[in-house]
Amino acid sequence: MSADTRSAERPAAAPGPAAKAPPGRFELAPIAGVLAREWALYRRSWKPTTFASVVEPVIMLLAFGVGLGSLVGAIGGYEYIHFLGTGIVATSVLFTSMFPGLIDTYVRRVFQHTYDGMLAAPVDVRELVTGEASWIACKAGVYGCAPLVVAIGFGLPASWAMLLVPVIAFTTGFGFALTGIWMSAAVPSIKTMDYIISGVITPLFLIAGTFFPIDTLPAWAQVVAKINPLYHCVELVRGTAFGLDPGTAAGHFAALIAFVAVVWCLAVFQMRRKLID
Repeated sequence: MSADTRSAERPAAAPGPAAKAPPGRFELAPIAGVLAREWALYRRSWKPTTFASVVEPVIMLLAFGVGLGSLVGAIGGYEYIHFLGTGIVATSVLFTSMFPGLIDTYVRRVFQHTYDGMLAAPVDVRELVTGEASWIACKAGVYGCAPLVVAIGFGLPASWAMLLVPVIAFTTGFGFALTGIWMSAAVPSIKTMDYIISGVITPLFLIAGTFFPIDTLPAWAQVVAKINPLYHCVELVRGTAFGLDPGTAAGHFAALIAFVAVVWCLAVFQMRRKLID
């Protein structure tokens, strides 16, 4: 029997584990598809969503700014309601981006299995995460301006620099939406989100300079506050209202971009583990 014949009669080797295909190109068309889907859903529920996202920070601003402001008077040479109004913009952005990223994406992934169907289309995890976070950030960029408008109504001088606030709010909202998506894929159950809400979200807006200047804090707390991405958002928004130093503003915005880059990688990695690996 020839070697060729023996080779032909030998049983084929069992196939090994299939190699994972590397991610394809990062494309904008799938992201546009995710955004179109979100827009279609938003058109059905925009009224309650807008009411909750706008009214809550405005009530907080009026309660603290008018009530507490009558006792505090001024902080750093600015009326307290003006100081607080610029800070509440960041808090509004945090709430309208972190909570949807945390809770909505968990429900869609675990209970509704929405992402399973989306990944069956020519959409990969990177585009899915980017599209979801972009939509949340768009809403945060709009809703976050509501407290600033109220503060202007209470005498805060308007300036052309305030046109940058939606850009600042979008960038910050994009980062915190990604943070929420990352954490929603990391928690073992929906009940454990209480740890994130109480242990992460609450400290974020309390030590960001929203209600009081961080220089009143102990030295170690000031260091922690300056690591907080929300602090950089607060400083940028306040800069548009009270005077923007280009160099300082560039540093704050660079910190936000670095924050976005880090949490994007974490969100994509964790969502890929949950959805594909």
